[in-house]
Amino acid sequence: MSSELTIATERQVPPDRRPGPAQVWLRILIGVAVVAALVGLRVLAQPSWTEWLPTAARDFFTLSVSVLVESLPFVFLGIGISIAVQIWLPDRVWQWLPRNPVLRRMVLSVLGVIFPVCECGNVPMARGLMMRGLGVGESLTFLMAAPILNPVTIVTTYQAFGFNDGVLLGRVLGAFLIANLVGWMFSRHPDPDRLLTPGFRAACQADHSETQSRWRRSADAFATETAAMIPALVAGSFVAGAIQVGVPRDWLITIGGNPVVSVGVLMVLAFVVSVCSNVDAFFILSLSAAFAPGAVVAFLVFGAMIDIKMLALLRTTFTTRALALLTGLVGLSTLVIGLGLNLVA
Repeated sequence: MSSELTIATERQVPPDRRPGPAQVWLRILIGVAVVAALVGLRVLAQPSWTEWLPTAARDFFTLSVSVLVESLPFVFLGIGISIAVQIWLPDRVWQWLPRNPVLRRMVLSVLGVIFPVCECGNVPMARGLMMRGLGVGESLTFLMAAPILNPVTIVTTYQAFGFNDGVLLGRVLGAFLIANLVGWMFSRHPDPDRLLTPGFRAACQADHSETQSRWRRSADAFATETAAMIPALVAGSFVAGAIQVGVPRDWLITIGGNPVVSVGVLMVLAFVVSVCSNVDAFFILSLSAAFAPGAVVAFLVFGAMIDIKMLALLRTTFTTRALALLTGLVGLSTLVIGLGLNLVA
């Protein structure tokens, strides 16, 4: 089996780095309380309570909290699946994966059919895969493909566009090709462990402990993943809200008719708005008449793989340099696909 499948689990984690029972449950209670407060604020508060704020501040708050609340259920679903994968799933389940690295990544790229979670929930899922021994390149293959190659995203894209202008086919094939390209490129790295943050490498070692019961390990994993994911999600959501308020959409739409510039413009828009991949097709549908088909596909592909919120979540696992390489590779690949579709459209 490829050496890529091994994560540096030899490093010992100091005992004081592992939370005790009181710390675990305190983290869980704080996390649940914060999430409940945010959701309650979004669902129960009257719209008039923010009328005293300036328009820009009101829009910033509304957009930020909307992105956050939309993402939270998928993050917790992803954490639950991640815990199931790394703690409860028997090792023999992974024996059906092909041993050939190329075929293995191709299978992992369509694993989203089984786990129909949007990009937010896929980050803890990918962390769980790496904790079970899958390599960085393999996990990134899943991470890039799963938000698009899952039944929920495919159905919503079909409902929005049908088979018109090749948008659905371009999105599905584009995601498959880019995800496998990313997996292949990162699998060639001479030292994949250098792409991971020290904290995540330590978590890999800690989560391999078999001295505790599965329920205790599940509680530890939930506390650890929640502590890592929620602050990153909150930060990413509010940054996305701030940029949405500051970037004039009228300017984006004005230059949208250019078949070359429009691709880059919609990629930037996808990066900024950070819409969930399960509903982004309906978001861009209202603008599709003003943009070329290749630009629409670029929005649907790039935004599901890389956006502000996604990068904030990925930073809990990957180094800044790794994320810069990932963003550049996905961006250039998406640009090529978008421009190619515009040429043949």
